[in-house]
Amino acid sequence: MIYFDHNATTPIDERVVEVMQPFLHSFYGNPSSLYRLGRLSRSAVETAREQVAALLGTQPSRVVFTSGGTEANNLAVNSIDDSSSVAVSAIEHPSMLEPLFHRRSSYRKFSLIEVDENGRVIPEAIDGLNLNQGDFVSIMLANNETGVIQDIAGLVEKLRRRRVVFHTDAVQAIGKVPVSFDQLGVDMMSVSGHKIYGPKGVGALVFTKGSEPKPMLLGGGQEHGWRAGTENVAAIVGFGKAAELAASELDERRRRIESLRDKLEQALAELAGVTVFSKNAERLPNTLQISIPGVDGEMLLMRMDQHNIAVSSGSACASGAGEPSPVLTAMGVDSVVAKGAIRISLGKDNTEQDIDKMISVINKLLVL
Repeated sequence: MIYFDHNATTPIDERVVEVMQPFLHSFYGNPSSLYRLGRLSRSAVETAREQVAALLGTQPSRVVFTSGGTEANNLAVNSIDDSSSVAVSAIEHPSMLEPLFHRRSSYRKFSLIEVDENGRVIPEAIDGLNLNQGDFVSIMLANNETGVIQDIAGLVEKLRRRRVVFHTDAVQAIGKVPVSFDQLGVDMMSVSGHKIYGPKGVGALVFTKGSEPKPMLLGGGQEHGWRAGTENVAAIVGFGKAAELAASELDERRRRIESLRDKLEQALAELAGVTVFSKNAERLPNTLQISIPGVDGEMLLMRMDQHNIAVSSGSACASGAGEPSPVLTAMGVDSVVAKGAIRISLGKDNTEQDIDKMISVINKLLVL
């Protein structure tokens, strides 16, 4: 199988599996226990917290572990006061939009921030927001479908005087481009382990002093009271190792993947009528979203699967809806074109041969 769906999930790195194994067999103590076996687990969790914090350019005390990016986003939403005004970009992940929509009637005001035809937040849309101290803004750092990277630091600066709480979903960005929580200036950031060759079922919410999350899970003092429940030690250890590897190998991975992506994009762009979305915006080095005229995206996905190539028709968390991508719709893309979209997201183990095979298969499918 040629795997081109790394924005949905990544294969776990064998080096990550190796460090997780002892915590699945030998070091099974509860991190809250005071005897030696428990202390070993606690030490491993805190080491992982340091590794994740180092990747994100912040202090370990700012990191609270969760079950993944979805829980991290929901934890951020849960921290919004009902009386607040809330503004969120129209291209957010469903794990941010759905909990916000569920609670929108309780907010003083709820606004969707518009994006342009390339999927970039329109700065003037920020200027027009009526926001004050304590209000909440969420704009993702990098989009999971188009790969578009937002100027989060610039947008934070525009809102600094209003003293809003600014959250960013950085799930897709970490491990692919440099990300510094402290330098971005945000108050909250969501991240996930399985997007960086770590295990599924673990993520984190990062926050500043004064923007501590409001717990959703109660009944224990774990994670300093912000997230009750016995920690998944093996997964957290794996997340930490994946973060360490991502930090040390970032430049090498980025250069290599971007070169492969550019080769594929150039070949596909030469096909008659092919649309490359967000080609004029800064994007993640691994992500390419295209639409082929007269070809349904879901059908193309299945045909490629028959050739042992895995791609996506959009967000894995919203697949099967049968509707055009809300991200492309927000960008003003025609519904017919949007329904023909597929997302190709490369990973660190893809090769030149994979790219050549992909180009060959698409050319064959277009002749059928």
